[in-house]
Amino acid sequence: MTEIEAKKTQESLQDRLAQVVELLQRQRLVEDLTHRQEGAHNDHVESFVHRQNLVELQRKLDDLHSADVAHILEALPLDDRLTVWQLVKAERDGDILLEVSDSVRETLIADMDDHELLAAAKEMDADELADLAPELPRDVVHELMETLDAQQRERVRSALSYDEEQVGALMDFEMVTIREDVSLEVVLRYLRRLKELPNHTDKLFVVDYDGILKGVLPIKRLLVNDPDKQVAEVMADDPVSFHPDEDAYDAAQAFERYDLVSAPVVDKNDRLIGRLTIDEMVDLIREESETEVLNMAGLREEEDIFASVWRSLRNRWAWLAINLITAFVASRVIGLFEGSIEKLVALAALMPIVAGIGGNSGNQTITMIVRAMALDQVSPGNTTRLMRKELAVSLINGLIWGGVIGVVAFLLYGSWSLGVVMTAAMTLNLLLAAFMGVFIPMTLVRMGRDPAMGSSVMITAVTDSGGFFIFLGLATLFLL
Repeated sequence: MTEIEAKKTQESLQDRLAQVVELLQRQRLVEDLTHRQEGAHNDHVESFVHRQNLVELQRKLDDLHSADVAHILEALPLDDRLTVWQLVKAERDGDILLEVSDSVRETLIADMDDHELLAAAKEMDADELADLAPELPRDVVHELMETLDAQQRERVRSALSYDEEQVGALMDFEMVTIREDVSLEVVLRYLRRLKELPNHTDKLFVVDYDGILKGVLPIKRLLVNDPDKQVAEVMADDPVSFHPDEDAYDAAQAFERYDLVSAPVVDKNDRLIGRLTIDEMVDLIREESETEVLNMAGLREEEDIFASVWRSLRNRWAWLAINLITAFVASRVIGLFEGSIEKLVALAALMPIVAGIGGNSGNQTITMIVRAMALDQVSPGNTTRLMRKELAVSLINGLIWGGVIGVVAFLLYGSWSLGVVMTAAMTLNLLLAAFMGVFIPMTLVRMGRDPAMGSSVMITAVTDSGGFFIFLGLATLFLL
């Protein structure tokens, strides 16, 4: 899809969202007007208009892809969301539940009874059931497992046995396997009998009679080679493969590095047990990226934008409390220099600049380090060099931009010494920001924590307190 086509698709989705919102607003407006008027026929009018709006709304939903319906549901307040959810056809419930975010899925599941949940889950594959099962009521999961055949039940249990961040939790069980001792013509006839291939099938998996993976046969090789050739002659016998207990994010990086669409998953005996597909990897990368952004801001979990006040409060209070403590520390640092500020009022106007630039520089450094860690580009062997590089960048930036603001301070207040102090404070605070920008995420990793967790909050706290102390301290020593 080209950039223009993608833009048109997005614009179309936004138009559909606007139309859904308009229909919901129109429905509420008509209901309000009808309730204000007196008359026996009002109930009939309201019922007619209500049905008419719902029919039009349902028709628009039926025309949308499940992912687009999920987007609309996430963009609606809870009451409107549930109204729209009730209009979605039952056979689409499962697909949409898999598309929405975890927080929104929770609200939708809470609105469904056991019968509806069972009906939605019965349409899913084993890997999809494993994704949804942890969020379903236990009795529903138990009843659902009873309806599955032995193979499906074993597949679901296998997927559930792995942590959500492991390959085994994301692998797909729908795949096409062939033998290496048959001709390509035989393979083509076999595929034609299937009539439909699993999604994202770019290769066939070659196994022996014990299910041991021998290689893969890319579809493009199957199509361009002589049909009389044997599979063993044209297959790739060294495919990129994964074990179910490997880290899923490492697998996602391998997909990006080797431009994979699908890849086999094998057990310790090299027996083929499933496959990974690009759609799961893209979802994983997106979720990981969103989680890092939330963690850097100190949010503990993904938050439904229309969640209740109490739920949002619980998600946000912890780091706000920490931020309050660090802000109090910064205020006490300023309090230590109250006498200096009283003697030279210019200090009060200039000190936020030092702290603000330091915070911004620290956030730049910490973002680069967290990203490098996510890509496995940081190791014990290059940590010192990385620290020297970041300190050098901050030193140069400090001298340049500190010099600029020093000149500005001189022009505003007519004091060269104030300008020099401003330059020195800016440079020292940027050096502090660079050091802490590397130190904080590395320390969190050593503690077994996410390097992005609260990093933005912590670096801002350090550069605020440090910037105030450095600037006011230098001013007290050299200006007063």
